[in-house]
Amino acid sequence: MNTPPPPRTPARSLRVAALTSVALLLLAGCSGGDSSLGSSQGAAKGADTAGLKVALITHGGEGDAFWELVQKGAEAAAAKDGVDLTYANDSDPAGQAQLVRDAISERVDGIAVTLAKPAAMKAPVAAARAAGIPVVGLNSGIGAWKSQGLLEYFGQDESVAGAAVGDKLNGLKVKHALCVIHERGNVALEARCAGVKKSFRGETENLYVEGTDPEAVDTVLTARLRQDPGIDEVVTLGAQFALDAVESVKAAGSKAQVATFDLNNDLVTSIRTGNVQFAVDQQPYLQGYLAVDSLWLYRTNGNVSGGGVAPVLTGPAFVTRTNVAAVARFAAAGTR
Repeated sequence: MNTPPPPRTPARSLRVAALTSVALLLLAGCSGGDSSLGSSQGAAKGADTAGLKVALITHGGEGDAFWELVQKGAEAAAAKDGVDLTYANDSDPAGQAQLVRDAISERVDGIAVTLAKPAAMKAPVAAARAAGIPVVGLNSGIGAWKSQGLLEYFGQDESVAGAAVGDKLNGLKVKHALCVIHERGNVALEARCAGVKKSFRGETENLYVEGTDPEAVDTVLTARLRQDPGIDEVVTLGAQFALDAVESVKAAGSKAQVATFDLNNDLVTSIRTGNVQFAVDQQPYLQGYLAVDSLWLYRTNGNVSGGGVAPVLTGPAFVTRTNVAAVARFAAAGTR
């Protein structure tokens, strides 16, 4: 995030001409759940998708490359399915909740939403369901989507991903890991660092920074590395923060290595050069794609991925110097 996000970002409508035929439907890996899902959240009785409207509402900050990948995936699914897609984002929980209420007022046919701050989203999600609008989750809120009554969830189990990073650090003989959290209170980010701590046999500490202020991130991280030369690994929770951490390590004269969650084209280059050891790829493009496509499938064919009881996992996958070439061209195209 290069600049602080505005209080609210107006929705941007991304309209795609409806397909002339919907005879060919993609089949979800798991078929629809029980009949109550179809009656309570508006499953379609037929296959008419003309004018089907979907709102994708995230907690992403403006200018964050990660959320651009999510949006690109959603747009690709909308283009394929002939869906009228609206994307809106607000990093403030109250603002995001209002965006959901706005979508309800606009009588959309489906809502895909992130649950970074589940408590703030509980009431608007319940209102959407009461209005007969199917809601699916993506990216954040794997521990809350079922209790809030969402149909499906697409993302990474952050606790599992964090534990996998901890195991990898054990294999690298790391002694002291610094886990940098760029958004306090974000359940997904907290779960990542908790997962690292659970499996990592060395010392783990969390460092909280203000992710919307890159200069402050650099200042705080550089100072901590100078204070403790024993820190030999910096784990960041976003690709852009890993790139910043590389510079902070240099500025501090630290010998720490850098690893991260999430991936982008610039990070691919850093992995290739060895400046970043590895990245955990949760495939944000896929999250956006599946979220929109799942609502289309539900409305046209009653499909519920995971049967409404299990999340559809998009990660974790490790990208290292040995396998980075396999994803490099997709990252260059802006889809990984």
